[in-house]
Amino acid sequence: MPGSSPRNLLDVDTFSKSDPGGWQSRAGGMTWHRHGTARQPGSAPLSAVVVLFVQVSGSSEWKEFGRTEVIDNTLNPDFVRKFVLDYYFEEKQNLRFDVSPGSHRVLFGAQDFLGQAFVALGEVIGSQRGRLERPLTGVPGKRCGTILLLAEELSNCRDIVTMQLCANKLDKKDFFGKSDPFLVFYRSNEDGTFTICHKTEVVKNTLNPVWQPFTIPVRALCNGDYDRTVKIDVYDWDRDGSHDFIGEFATSYRELSRAQSQFTVYEVGWWVKVRAGCPPRGTDPPLCLQVLNPRKKCKKKKYVNSGTVTLLSFSVESEFTFVDYIRGGTQLNFTVAIDFTASNGLPSQPTSLHYASPYQLSAYALALKAVGEIIQDYDSDKLFPAYGFGAKVPPDGKISHQFPLNNNVENPSCAGIEGVLESYLQSLRTVQLYGPTNFAPVINQVAGTAAQVTDGSQYHVLLIITDGVISDMLQTKEAIVTASSLPMSIIIVGVGPAEFEAMEELDGDEVRLSSRGRYAERDIVQFVPFRDYVDDSGNQVLSMARLAKDVLAEIPEQLLSYMKTRDIKPRQADPE
Repeated sequence: MPGSSPRNLLDVDTFSKSDPGGWQSRAGGMTWHRHGTARQPGSAPLSAVVVLFVQVSGSSEWKEFGRTEVIDNTLNPDFVRKFVLDYYFEEKQNLRFDVSPGSHRVLFGAQDFLGQAFVALGEVIGSQRGRLERPLTGVPGKRCGTILLLAEELSNCRDIVTMQLCANKLDKKDFFGKSDPFLVFYRSNEDGTFTICHKTEVVKNTLNPVWQPFTIPVRALCNGDYDRTVKIDVYDWDRDGSHDFIGEFATSYRELSRAQSQFTVYEVGWWVKVRAGCPPRGTDPPLCLQVLNPRKKCKKKKYVNSGTVTLLSFSVESEFTFVDYIRGGTQLNFTVAIDFTASNGLPSQPTSLHYASPYQLSAYALALKAVGEIIQDYDSDKLFPAYGFGAKVPPDGKISHQFPLNNNVENPSCAGIEGVLESYLQSLRTVQLYGPTNFAPVINQVAGTAAQVTDGSQYHVLLIITDGVISDMLQTKEAIVTASSLPMSIIIVGVGPAEFEAMEELDGDEVRLSSRGRYAERDIVQFVPFRDYVDDSGNQVLSMARLAKDVLAEIPEQLLSYMKTRDIKPRQADPE
């Protein structure tokens, strides 16, 4: 098991050595440890402890997560106590480590404070061999030393589940046919919300579908907690994306695993509030009178059955994980493409989607920061190619669909997410918004780069932010089908009020994308409309966290699917 050790802590005692605290933690299948170092001439504090704080998502609040044991009389302690954390690639999980005297001293007194370090969990996991060293700060005029953080994955999060399900006598939802059912799996979170973790394929025109077997990591299904609720919704697929709800049921990994020895049958349905004469006849789904007349209160609930789902098979095996590849040196290369078409409106006008007031960022900037600030933790050089499309660019005013935001054709990379934002804002002042909305050129550009290194050491993520309907749909589908055999994923974020029905076709969660008779080798596209994640209170930090959580959730599995189809194993980390 990994351990933790700060070294050379700030000396504050007159007659004894400093006794700092350390930590290990386990995160979503990750086990960590941390070492720290701080050096200051003189003597040392009598004892010390490290306290871990976790920042509450979408706020500035920090909550204490745990603290190490106290170690006496050493400036280079090795700690045994571990911290167990849930790790989510798609979330920015900010951590703070406070080093303070322990034992008989009063903790966190201003005079005895030894230093602190801030870090994102993803930075530790994305660093070489899962080791990250950070300076301790917080004591004016003093060098407090450093803290070394290490992360290791738990063995039970390597498990991969393969299961197959069928359904019987589902509700008929289509007027001229039966139903086109598919399943959506949700993992429950600590705060009571649910996160999508898998969608099955659509089985057309049947009330008794049999879905293909599929695999899903245990960590994605229940994050290693075998009793955590797993919710499964049944939908009837509609081409326009307005899928009809058929019913739902809840289970857990432990309950699902019983299908290894027997079939498990679940009743599918939903609850409706009822009263005398409610629901009215002829409504589908049944509507409660309370909806029609809110003044009439419904006191009872009725369960409406809409069929059954049977778990036909369930098996478990261990495989390589996303973290195995990251620790083995796989780099995530992030590329941005931003829509500069005229439909966004003049950037100088408050009605424009590109308009940034002194008080808040534009929707484009928010989407860029939400995704980029997480992915950058897994990119060692922090240099991100950034392009615009759909604008007339200087000096000749020609329309371009892949112009570099930094105006450097030879090197379109920007330094960090802040560098991308700066180049984006500068481009708004120099180019003329025009059109049309073409995706294929920039997809082909990134695909060409991805094709140069296919050994698993590089994986590319392209973020496209757009406000409208694609003009080159056929070319875009062809580009995506070609790219699906390469180490890359595509995230599309739609901003503004437009309808994005065409985007649903590119997101192959339900129906595998095809072009000219060729099917995509993998599902590599994730599309979301940004408006679905905007916080009603105007909290932009919370809006970005919600967006990132959904658009990035599929990246680890898409990376693994590429590695698996190419039989690429993670490289062994260099010995320490």
